[in-house]
Amino acid sequence: MKPPEIIRTPRLILRKPRMDDAPAIFTSYAQDPEVTRYITWQPHNNIEETRRIVELMLKLWEDGSAYSLVVTLKDMDSAIGMIAMHPDGFKVEIGYVLARAHWGRGYMSEAALAVTNWLLEQPEIQRVFATCDVENPASARVMEKAGMVREGLLRKYSFHPGVSEEPRDSYIYAIVK
Repeated sequence: MKPPEIIRTPRLILRKPRMDDAPAIFTSYAQDPEVTRYITWQPHNNIEETRRIVELMLKLWEDGSAYSLVVTLKDMDSAIGMIAMHPDGFKVEIGYVLARAHWGRGYMSEAALAVTNWLLEQPEIQRVFATCDVENPASARVMEKAGMVREGLLRKYSFHPGVSEEPRDSYIYAIVK
């Protein structure tokens, strides 16, 4: 599986990250504790940390182990979020994050639907799935709008340092061919 470097939706452009995205990523969401509350990583402390993460994303893209796409508004080339694909044979897990200033407008649902649809068009992909903390209904709605259905509860599945120092229960959602 090798995703396109650009996916267009009616309101968004999803594109491969660039090093010059780091300032917008840091400013718009990576340092925001509210945005990162249900993410598996802690808010970034400085722009250098964000630059290292963008470097890692580009390395993972090149070696084929994960593909992150920057989410931008169609008329602006500045990162407002990110959506990632983690392939594992016939299945792919997606994960996403969106700047707080853009919550509640359906942008991440639009991005997740576009990525999910592209993935399911690939002959080798049979399953697309994602998880969310049980206390994160906004993320659950994104998955539902992308066509996924809740399959169950994963007990003590994810560590969300913005919420707790203990593993947290998560819902798992998926769509299959």
